[in-house]
Amino acid sequence: MKTRYALPAALALAACSNEPAQETDPNDDDAFEAQLVSVMAFNVENLFDELDDPGKNDSTYRPLEAKSAPEHIDACNAIEVERWRNDCLYLDWDADAVDFKLRQLAATIRQYNDGFGPDVIAFQEVENAGILNRLSQEHLQDAGYGDAILIEGSDVRGIDVAFLSRLPVVDGPILHPLDMSAFPDRAGDTRGVLEATFELPDGGRLTGFSVHFPAPFHPIEMRWIAYEHLNGLRKRVPEDHEVFAAGDFNTPKREMEGTTIMDDMVRPFWTVAHETGCDGCKGTNYWARGETWSFLDMILYSPAKGGTSAWRLASVEVLDGYEDQLRADGTPKRFDLESREGVSDHLPILMTLEAVDAGTR
Repeated sequence: MKTRYALPAALALAACSNEPAQETDPNDDDAFEAQLVSVMAFNVENLFDELDDPGKNDSTYRPLEAKSAPEHIDACNAIEVERWRNDCLYLDWDADAVDFKLRQLAATIRQYNDGFGPDVIAFQEVENAGILNRLSQEHLQDAGYGDAILIEGSDVRGIDVAFLSRLPVVDGPILHPLDMSAFPDRAGDTRGVLEATFELPDGGRLTGFSVHFPAPFHPIEMRWIAYEHLNGLRKRVPEDHEVFAAGDFNTPKREMEGTTIMDDMVRPFWTVAHETGCDGCKGTNYWARGETWSFLDMILYSPAKGGTSAWRLASVEVLDGYEDQLRADGTPKRFDLESREGVSDHLPILMTLEAVDAGTR
């Protein structure tokens, strides 16, 4: 297997031996290998803890014993979608359920890089930093990730965008809210764009944006606004930074192929990673009613400007190798607590950047 951005040697050894990691001299040229840096986008489908988080609409994600109050039952019965209503009433989201969810997510992440996962993960649908730290510290503790990078937004469901990273954070994070004043009755179902800048192993800078755009049942104009917002943020990034945007762009196949949104708002400004070569990739999400695959989840890449980039897009893949990710028909198996199966209704997508020798640029 080709070496990724390696863990410090002491940390990698500790991962195998269960010995505590020793400090590594950051100036030691042998401490890291810088051939590839990897970035994943992963919509983890309702990653909530089991606790009451004030200000969050998390009543569905509570233990069954906490759902007996008449007020809770009345609120659940007002939900129109039957599956959501039943989850609100009967889903037993206790500590054991949360632990199982975290184990499933960790197994999915660990299918890459010999169990260590990618260098940076852009997450969507995370309730708070605490639950993401539980994923990192209790289930990915040997992978070397830092603290969860998350700023609470204003989505009415209480879900946020976030990062985990092995690369050091050198700037940010900053949450940039979307301006959906043109759609005041829908603005609550939106997430901001989370920005953070990471240090690359060659000392360069990689600015990332984790995104979760308005869902396809909202007007396309809302996604258009979100792309405009993202492109405006990209223009403000220093020219010598590598830049990526990763996450759930919620742009279904019918919009990618039947409208000009990609040609007008994406391709002129970004390289769409999966369009550069993703052999056999069908998409990251499957709409059963329309029997259609879509790349709702994408990674967009923009190299440093002016010929200064020391990196290039090397590869992209959709990760579906964990046995519990897929149904028998090959479509994503969403998380099902009752049957103790599934991971998410989205498959993660992963991009690798490769260091370029100065003499070949």
